[in-house]
Amino acid sequence: MHVFVTGGTGTIGSPVVAELVNNGHTVVALARSEKSAQALERSGATTVRGGLADLDVLRETAVSADGVVSLAFGRDYSSAGALTAGIVEEGAALAALGEALVGTDRPLVTVSGTPWVPGRTSTEADPLPTEGPVGGRALSVNAVLALASRGVRATAVRMPRTVHNDGQGGFAGLLTEAARRTGVAGYPGDGSQRWPAVHALDAAVLFRLVLETAPAGTAWHAVADEGDAVLDMAVVIGRRLGLPVESVPEDSFGPFGPIFAMDQPSSSAHTRQALGWEPTHPGLLADLENIRP
Repeated sequence: MHVFVTGGTGTIGSPVVAELVNNGHTVVALARSEKSAQALERSGATTVRGGLADLDVLRETAVSADGVVSLAFGRDYSSAGALTAGIVEEGAALAALGEALVGTDRPLVTVSGTPWVPGRTSTEADPLPTEGPVGGRALSVNAVLALASRGVRATAVRMPRTVHNDGQGGFAGLLTEAARRTGVAGYPGDGSQRWPAVHALDAAVLFRLVLETAPAGTAWHAVADEGDAVLDMAVVIGRRLGLPVESVPEDSFGPFGPIFAMDQPSSSAHTRQALGWEPTHPGLLADLENIRP
C-alpha cells in the first residue's frame, strides 16, 4: 500500500513510518522543514514539503495515495488560545484529506485521545466528549468517521494521555519538563488520578493494523496501561531527577491543568480481541526509569 503520512517525525509518527516501511508499505510523508525531510528519508519514506495549513498539498498527495494516516498537530501548547488554534488547523486538514478520498473506499486513519467516563474505565464504545479544552478535536474526529457513509474507510485510533518511548513523551513527558523547569516533581490534586499509557512502538503496530484491516467508521484504543497513578509517575520523575515530589496547583500546567486533574482510565480489551493487537514493550513506570538526570 502507498501511504500518505502527516506528522511522521513525532513521538508517534516516527515509529508509525518505520512500522509501515518495515512491513512492505511505501510511505510519502509531509515534511515541514529540511530537517524533517532528512529524518523521514532516513526512515525509508519519500517526502512532500508542506504543513497542515497547506490544504492543496494535502489534497493532491492524498488523491494519489492508497491510504492516509494523519498524525500531525500543532506544537504550541502554551495557552488555551494556541491549543484551540491547533485544533482548528487540524480540523481543516482532516476535512481536506477526507474530501480527497470520498468515493474511493480507501483508508483514512486519524488520531484522538481516549474518552473519560466518570466512575469507570472508558471503552471503545464510549463517545468522545465534545466539551472541554479539547472538545473541538472530538468534533473533527467524529466528522472523519462520518465519512464512512461517503465511501471512505475512515477510522480513528484513540491514544492515551501518555505515549512514551525511552522515558519521554505525552503527559508524563510534560510532567518531566515541568519538573526540570520548576525544580519540583509536581502533580495536581492528591495524585490518585489515573492516566492510560502506551509505548510508541506498540502504538505504531496498532496504526498499521487499523490501516490494513479495520472497518469503516470504527474507533480503536491504543492502551497498554489502563491507568497509572499520577503520583506514581511523579515519584519516579522526582527520583530520577533528584527533585522533591509535591502536589502543585492545577493551573501550574497551563491549558492542560483541568485534564491533568482528571481520573481517566481506559481499556483496549475490544481492540486486542478484534485486531489481535498485543503490546510487548515496557509499561510507563518502567520506561520512566530511562529519564536522564
